[in-house]
Amino acid sequence: MRQLPLGTIRNLQASSTPNGQFAIIAVDHRDALRALMNPLEPGSVSARELEDFKISIASILGPEASAVLLDPMYSAPQVIAMEKFPFNRAMLVALEEQGYLGDPFSRRTTLIEGWGVEKAKRMGANGVKVLLFYHPQGGEGTQAQLDFVQSIVAECDRFEIPLFLEPISYSPNPDIKKGTIEFSRLKPGIIMESAKQLSALGAHILKVEFPIDARYEKNHRIWEMACQELSGVCLSPWVLLSAGEPFEIFKEQLEIACKAGCSGFAVGRAVWQEAIPLQGDERIQFLRAIAIPRLKELFDITLANGNPWRKYYSSPQVHPDWYRTY
Repeated sequence: MRQLPLGTIRNLQASSTPNGQFAIIAVDHRDALRALMNPLEPGSVSARELEDFKISIASILGPEASAVLLDPMYSAPQVIAMEKFPFNRAMLVALEEQGYLGDPFSRRTTLIEGWGVEKAKRMGANGVKVLLFYHPQGGEGTQAQLDFVQSIVAECDRFEIPLFLEPISYSPNPDIKKGTIEFSRLKPGIIMESAKQLSALGAHILKVEFPIDARYEKNHRIWEMACQELSGVCLSPWVLLSAGEPFEIFKEQLEIACKAGCSGFAVGRAVWQEAIPLQGDERIQFLRAIAIPRLKELFDITLANGNPWRKYYSSPQVHPDWYRTY
């Protein structure tokens, strides 16, 4: 069991349920959200439109989650300044720049210019999230990504704030496209090896894609075995990301994952996507009547089956004179 500093432990406590599981509502999307709002002209979507949508998600769905994942451009400062952040819920802040450096077959992640762990903590974040395009055999890009993760982990340890690392798989082979049946055969191995390598670097929580492509494999026993294998190789707690899956499919995946050792979920579009074209009262009504019950279903699954992060981490021993050396 890995011992963490008290500040990191406190932030994990704040970000999770009383039992130590994670129920995260995510609305850190930027250009991806623009594309959903206006597929033909995503560039025409204004910052105000993004902000209004994200504020609605955070204020209405946030109280039903253990933590809310926001971005520092269009949501975190706006939600705080307008006093819309849900009381007694944790705030996670995304730090990665959109897209990647390098070519599509050897990708490298960068942070939003001027942003980092210290600044996120200064504005009140309980955790930071970094999306990482990663392939264990991605050439020079793989080592660059490993070095990048090590630097972020070091900063998180310095400021005693947890890192929620989100490795996203891709194909380094131009002849095999992600989403194809050919890639689906490779995906489990990519997910497993990525989780093994990245958790060994000290990332506190991994936000992981479901290891099986549900479009090509329907056998739930195979889903279960893959999730069990993932839990076996991952040295840190992991939560399941929805990756735009339809709600009913994600719900099935989450239950299987939690029973196999997953510690909860980080969900976005699977819960709130249909609210995007709606405006005003219609949007609010959808979020209250449809999205909240969806989120509660996922929360209940996690509470019943999720693996607590406390099985991985412990607090330091606190002696009477502990404060003198902190």
